[in-house]
Amino acid sequence: MPQESLLTPTAPAAQAQPLHFAAPRRAAPPALQRWRVEDVQALLDLPFDELLYRAQTVHRAHWPARDIELATLLSVKTGGCPENCGYCPQSAEFDTGVKAQKLMSVEEVRHAAQAAKDAGATRFCMGAAWRAPKDRDIEKVAELVRTVKGLGLQSCATLGMLEKHQALALRDAGLDYYNHNLDTAPEYYADIVDTRSYQDRLDTLAHVRAAGVKVCCGGIVGMGESPVHRAGLIAQLANLDPYPESVPINSLVRVPGTPLADAPPIDPLDFVRVIAVARITMPTARVRLSAGRQQLGEPVQALCFLAGANSIFYGDKLLVTGNPDADADRRLLDKLGYATRAVSIEPGEHA
Repeated sequence: MPQESLLTPTAPAAQAQPLHFAAPRRAAPPALQRWRVEDVQALLDLPFDELLYRAQTVHRAHWPARDIELATLLSVKTGGCPENCGYCPQSAEFDTGVKAQKLMSVEEVRHAAQAAKDAGATRFCMGAAWRAPKDRDIEKVAELVRTVKGLGLQSCATLGMLEKHQALALRDAGLDYYNHNLDTAPEYYADIVDTRSYQDRLDTLAHVRAAGVKVCCGGIVGMGESPVHRAGLIAQLANLDPYPESVPINSLVRVPGTPLADAPPIDPLDFVRVIAVARITMPTARVRLSAGRQQLGEPVQALCFLAGANSIFYGDKLLVTGNPDADADRRLLDKLGYATRAVSIEPGEHA
């Protein structure tokens, strides 16, 4: 097991913060810690109040209290993917009613990005249903990235597997983040998808990191995995060197026509536990509530924020599945007394 000082953060919890923001200060990033699966499992098994206390203590040591980043995700190329990921309605192998579409135009993306910015988003993410884009696809996406950056938004893309030169081309276009989720633990991965390997995922992440683009990488829970697989996913993420700057945690959206349509739903409190352990093991990452928020409801989302989530996907759709609309999110954040920023901040920048 890790030393007690590593499992129980020693930094004091910050005092309650007002909702106006003063000049930030920057904390030194923590040294990378290696996490064994059994250590992560021990955290997941803590009494609920103890786990949330530890998570909130870590959160307050590295992030402002009650501060939520808003990100918007747009499917810029929908459907027709040759992969067979068991959760995905965009796979060409499954009959889910999703029709393959061409890559959106620059003007369409500019309009959507401006609308997202006007609604308060600070990061704009673009997803394309490719297994691996061709170089001509990268050229087109690079233009979309430049368009989004021109509006003053952070840019993120998720396009499938990348080669080294493709990651460099996206970096040169100004891409801030690349999303490529590990989905689950390596031992369970082949139960979810067999058209690519876990190492393929890790290779793409290595190309992105080497290019100097920030990494957005998380996973999905509720796919029939066991608790040890959840611990294995978090250990994999936390042991990346460095761990991702952004960690989206998804609750499976069960879509008719996909192999996982009848998967048993995860217990909501178990989902909160995953959020809390992601926060403890990756203190300076943005931990994002992603797919499945619509099914969680307001009380569970509030517990997720208490557990250290400090980013949400904002808008009425995540690629092709539903998401709470922006007005509903604003009402929830207002009820909780939370603030959102007009610009995104880095870890250690406290009010």
